[in-house]
Amino acid sequence: MKRRTLIKGSATALLASSLPKLSLATASASKSGEPHYDYILTAEPATAQLAKSGDTEILGFNGQFPAPVIRAKQGQPLRVKFVNKLDEPSTIHWHGIRLDIAMDGVPYLTQAPVPAGGSFLYEFTCPDAGTFWYHPHMNSVEQLGKGLVGALIVEERERPDYHDVIIGLKDWRLKPDGSYLPLSLPREAARAGTLGTLATVNGEQKPVIDVPAGERLRLRFLNLDNTRVYNLSLRKDDAKVIAIDGSPIAQPYTLTSHATGAGMRLDVGFISPSKTGVEIPIYDMKGRFGIEICRLKTISNDKTTTPKAGVPALPANPIPTPQLDKAETLSFVFEWAGALSPSDKDGQVDHSFWLINRRAWTDHSHQHLPAPLATLTLGKTYIFELHNATPHHHPIHLHGLIFTVLESDKRELTPFHTDTILLEKNERAKIAFVADNPGRWMFHCHVIEHMDTGLMGYITIA
Repeated sequence: MKRRTLIKGSATALLASSLPKLSLATASASKSGEPHYDYILTAEPATAQLAKSGDTEILGFNGQFPAPVIRAKQGQPLRVKFVNKLDEPSTIHWHGIRLDIAMDGVPYLTQAPVPAGGSFLYEFTCPDAGTFWYHPHMNSVEQLGKGLVGALIVEERERPDYHDVIIGLKDWRLKPDGSYLPLSLPREAARAGTLGTLATVNGEQKPVIDVPAGERLRLRFLNLDNTRVYNLSLRKDDAKVIAIDGSPIAQPYTLTSHATGAGMRLDVGFISPSKTGVEIPIYDMKGRFGIEICRLKTISNDKTTTPKAGVPALPANPIPTPQLDKAETLSFVFEWAGALSPSDKDGQVDHSFWLINRRAWTDHSHQHLPAPLATLTLGKTYIFELHNATPHHHPIHLHGLIFTVLESDKRELTPFHTDTILLEKNERAKIAFVADNPGRWMFHCHVIEHMDTGLMGYITIA
């Protein structure tokens, strides 16, 4: 599939999955006795034209970028066969999905790594509808940095009256000829992270994305980048935030500028102009005027529809309500470790810049697991007090659970559900959740270099 397939042609093409649909969520066997899968995903080397002056050797799901869009149905099982065609082990983590721990895709913590040439069947049911994504959890700086990231869309049981537009944001660390610069620089890893040099939306630089005129649009923004924070804006009063990180907002509100860190998602609803040929810029609000990252362009609407009015809320997901009056409170401090890093017998430095509660995750292979950051009782409500004691943003992600952001000392907010909270520098915030999913769940910063240099741990629910 050409890299422009997801953004060229009719707007309807944006909705199509590019993987073969062998069956819909069924474990039955074919006449030949072979099992059926909803999707088959391979991780393999490939080539993509990202820079203008040369091709780039990428790692791609099914050998392509953008990766295939996986679509699942809320409450229905999903079966994905993963085939590893890399020359190193890999896994798939289903970011934001509340699933069985055995399917979470973290090497040694939840499953054995899938070896080079091996395969693994991921089978789970998505209880929540929304915008999610998938990526490896091994050698993450390189495997994610070179393209192993993709959108996972879980459709509501009764689909809302919106037209989907997927907007995948990813930077690349490339020279003008398409070859790679170092994906991580220790000096930058100890700060906000190493930024890319070439920004893409759905694999292209500043693309124009066709959308149907006069239609209620659901813009599904996915920050698939290793590092960057996007401050997303359409500069339109009628553009409304309808979901954050896959979780619907009870009362949609006007999008001014929304900070979206690495791994985070944002759903925005609005009605496109009824005239064709109208272009709507989308901005990353850096500075006073912002930087345009792509445009929407209205095209003829093939559907015969009545005029749209308003931006309705999405149906709520079945998130358990925390019992705050019975909650146990735990504290987590995210901080900088300092400039000194240990070296091995050959003089190679193993950088460790970041700590959670004064402890760094140091085993990059995950084979020697540290003790959990906390052990929680199944079914009990917990409040986590989070303190970002650093001068940099950290998108803190919790696997296997959806939590409620209660309050912050840096911003006024209405409590909302999410799987990732973007902590500002020196921010203190409180989150709450019901520990209803047993297992060992990763708890880490989604700036991949921060995770790789210490800012990672796990909690146990039993």
